[in-house]
Amino acid sequence: MADSTFLTGLSYVFGWTYFTCWSLSFYPQSILNFSRKSTSGTTIDFPLINSLGFFAYTVSNIAFVYSPLIRAQYAARYKGLTPTVQFNDITFAFHGLILCFVTVSQYLFPRAWGFAPSLGSRPSRFILGTFFGCVAGALIIILRVWASPVRNDTSGAPVTEGGWVWLDAIYAVSYVKLVVTLIKYTPQVIVNYRNRSTEGWSILQILLDFGGGILSIAQQAIDSYQQGDWSGITGNPVKFALGNVSMIYDLVFIVQHYVLYRHAAGAKADGEGDSDSDPLLSEDVRVGDEERRIQ
Repeated sequence: MADSTFLTGLSYVFGWTYFTCWSLSFYPQSILNFSRKSTSGTTIDFPLINSLGFFAYTVSNIAFVYSPLIRAQYAARYKGLTPTVQFNDITFAFHGLILCFVTVSQYLFPRAWGFAPSLGSRPSRFILGTFFGCVAGALIIILRVWASPVRNDTSGAPVTEGGWVWLDAIYAVSYVKLVVTLIKYTPQVIVNYRNRSTEGWSILQILLDFGGGILSIAQQAIDSYQQGDWSGITGNPVKFALGNVSMIYDLVFIVQHYVLYRHAAGAKADGEGDSDSDPLLSEDVRVGDEERRIQ
């Protein structure tokens, strides 16, 4: 009993601590942009696709916590267990969504913020394709479930023909966040590589994200251990994958900032040589030269 109480308390502390780390990680980039009066060295790709991801994450988390139908279908599929999503997950997701909108506005409306113009305000074809592809995929699953006749399975839970249930539709929405997490940092990794610098990209947001990822995985492991069934992880693969994938990208950025390009800090403060959009990701081949002409 004492051990269970301790683990419950530890899970609670880990949950709110990772929520704090991840929530704070949204501020450094927008603050850095504001202090520099520029978004040079970065692109809109990351905050734009991140906005879609956190919208999907917010919707799926609300469904897992507050929808009786989704919770009943989850219990029927996973031996009577309940989703490991908690209220702090909803709070984190919604807060992240709002902060993503704020950062996106710095790229879309630079004059309103008093920023210098930057070619990084144009989303790449890669990110636009991913954005609309994710939306289309989720809508197809939702329509598939909505249009299918409903029946009750042996446990009395409502399912559609072919075994589709609304839980699957929510999973489809949550997988949008997973897809976004898999690719959202890629454009910025390439921009840093082309610039041979992390100038303009906040390393503080990465350090906070890395710490939050460790605590998120630890909380989910504790919750699954207490339930005596690791389906707490397999039943919520998005939350588990978010921590792992994000930490891999975080390590790449940490190596870029502190090892590969540690002597480049401040070397491009005037935007010289910035390459805000990679030719593999968009139609701009000589972005660095064009940006210097703009400035």
